[in-house]
Amino acid sequence: MNDNEMSNLITSYIEAYNDFDVEGMLRLLHEKVVFRNISNGVVDTETKGIEEFRMLAEQSAKLFAQRRQTIKEMTIDGDRAEIEIDYVGTPAIDLPNGLKAGETIRLGGKSIFYVKNGKIIVLEDHS
Repeated sequence: MNDNEMSNLITSYIEAYNDFDVEGMLRLLHEKVVFRNISNGVVDTETKGIEEFRMLAEQSAKLFAQRRQTIKEMTIDGDRAEIEIDYVGTPAIDLPNGLKAGETIRLGGKSIFYVKNGKIIVLEDHS
C-alpha cells in the first residue's frame, strides 16, 4: 500500500467514525483487528477481532449526540501511520466519568494505525 492509499484508508475511517457509520468503519478493518484505547499511558480498553470491535463501536456511538475527530497531522512509515487529532464530542447521556449530557468535550490526542493486506489490523487511540 502506498502512502496515498494509506492516507485515504485512514481518512475514510475517520470520516466513518465522525458519521457514526459503524459498518463503514468495519469495512476498513482486518478481521483480526486489535483496538486499544490508551489514556495517560494506561490501556483502559482493548478489543481483539472485528466482532469485539463492532460491539464497542456500537455501544460508544450510543453515548454521544455528536463527535468529531479532525486530523491535524499524518505521518506514514510503511505499514504504520500516526495521526495527531483534535476531538470534540457531546455526550448524549451522563457518563460514569462525570461528564454530563450536553457538555462539550475537547481533547487532543493521537491515533496509531497498522495496516495489513489493505485493512487496519491495529488501532491505538492515545489521549
